[in-house]
Amino acid sequence: MFQRCKSLCLNIQLRYKSILSKAEAKERRNLLFEEEKKRQRNAVGRIEKIEVKYQSPVEEITLVMNKHISTPADCAKHISEGVTKVSALALVDGVPWDMHRPLTSNCNLKLLNLLSPENKAVNTAFWRTCSFILGSVIDTSFKSDVNVHLHSFPVPIIKSGSFIYDVYLDLASWEPTSQEMRVLSAQYIKLINKDLDIERIETTENVAHNMFLDNHIKLEQIPNIAKCNNNKITLYRIGDHVDISKGPMVGNSSLIGRCTIAAVHKISEEDNLYRFQGIALPKGVMLNQYAYGILEKRAKILNNTSWSFISDESKEENCIEASATN
Repeated sequence: MFQRCKSLCLNIQLRYKSILSKAEAKERRNLLFEEEKKRQRNAVGRIEKIEVKYQSPVEEITLVMNKHISTPADCAKHISEGVTKVSALALVDGVPWDMHRPLTSNCNLKLLNLLSPENKAVNTAFWRTCSFILGSVIDTSFKSDVNVHLHSFPVPIIKSGSFIYDVYLDLASWEPTSQEMRVLSAQYIKLINKDLDIERIETTENVAHNMFLDNHIKLEQIPNIAKCNNNKITLYRIGDHVDISKGPMVGNSSLIGRCTIAAVHKISEEDNLYRFQGIALPKGVMLNQYAYGILEKRAKILNNTSWSFISDESKEENCIEASATN
């Protein structure tokens, strides 16, 4: 029995062993991200103009922008500095759209802040971004001799009380101390305070595969994600951290305010999968310590949100399904 358990542990360790160091894998992934970004920009060819009708509560402005190059964030800069700072998400002809995603045709544009009436789309994007950033924090918080592989983060379920990220850790029975939890929260705050844009590119299965050669979990997920999304993989980047997500996300890390990494739960004994959970408020939203403490306490309870490769956000209200692609 002991020998069988020992063999199982060895197989798991070999499965997640990378030929690259963590720093080398990150550097390689960023290089490929930049190359793909430049390739797509060069593929635009001759620049064509499009008309973007910006709709605010008080006026309508027509902007002449560059097709496949200009983004809602670029449009915001033409409107005002104030609009640029608070815009979290765009609606392009009524469809939620990343602030840094190029516009592809003449369109109507609305820019949403985190207190906009269309708050469901914004809240979902905010929650998703919090999970994405949590992945970045986890990926850099452990010593180099600890094998860490990011697994996935489910589609945001606001009612669940926490944003989450599932991670493989080469630690058989890790129970973080209160000090370690405070360090994770501090690292999270440090990252969001860097005022970083959330970049986005859409690419092919092959490019994504090359980016994540060091992560066996992502390699298994990529073909299924591509199959469900017409052979397209959407990648996001904050700083030097790249991950897979269907999106959309908010445009900048500075839009996240008070936040806490509240709990870590081991959810799979066989694969050493840990679920990291957190809670955050949009910047500018104030709560007293007592009210925020209630949110923190709720966020510590194991979040049972599941995931699958096929996303269906229409099921969010009933907390039925979640997705590894989100």
